[in-house]
Amino acid sequence: MKYSFKNIELDLIKKPAIMGILNVTPDSFYSNSRFTADDEILREVSKMIEAGADIIDIGGESSRPGACEVSEKDEIKRIDGVIKQITSRFKCLISIDTRRAMVARTALDAGAEIVNDISGFSDPKMIDVIREHNAVAVLMHMKGFPKNMQDSPYYRDVTKEIYDFFESRISYAEDNGLKRENIWVDPGIGFGKRLIDNLEIIRNLSNFKKTGCHVLIGLSRKSFIEEVTANTVEERLLGTCLYNLVSLQNGASIIRVHDVKEAAETIKIFESIS
Repeated sequence: MKYSFKNIELDLIKKPAIMGILNVTPDSFYSNSRFTADDEILREVSKMIEAGADIIDIGGESSRPGACEVSEKDEIKRIDGVIKQITSRFKCLISIDTRRAMVARTALDAGAEIVNDISGFSDPKMIDVIREHNAVAVLMHMKGFPKNMQDSPYYRDVTKEIYDFFESRISYAEDNGLKRENIWVDPGIGFGKRLIDNLEIIRNLSNFKKTGCHVLIGLSRKSFIEEVTANTVEERLLGTCLYNLVSLQNGASIIRVHDVKEAAETIKIFESIS
């Protein structure tokens, strides 16, 4: 489907999209993705756009395993000015990575056009905010909360359980005025998942396309790669690219990454054999 945003068109049938990660937090799991100074943020955005990012995903609260919540006020303070600066300087598509409706509203008012909700619309006001702004929503699956999500997660059938979660939340969203075509689904690699679950999700990614929604995958430099390769977070770029390639082959339409240049090369390689 082709999406027409304010200044940008995105055709996810024609070509997969790259969502570049911009964390305006002091504690995200990959230190090279943390930015707080304005000049650093603007340089990184410029670098990502030049390398081929279609979307810049801005997060003001870390969702790494074990992370504690920040206040809504602090999250808004972190993202509001950043989004305004970026939209005033660059022609780019911005996503806000948040669980809170008021943070999403602030971001959308500042120029964002996608809400990346890792909590699966848990805030009862989130749907209203997304609908009122005619935004695209990313619906992600997470078992528990960042603080406790890796405390012994367990699934009988991880693919079926996530698929059923998607259908339930999409139906809820549709009942409250969202269009299915404006919802993207993210199975939540590493969010309350064991290694066996993450690998099963990647293997069965095409199943989630049966929702009728585009599939986003966010596995960049995550710890399950270390469980397979024994590589530290700084050494997981190759693993990220290879798992993204498999994900594209299995139906992903959007890949969320720290390393945009290498993601663009991964997509070129995928397209060369598709």
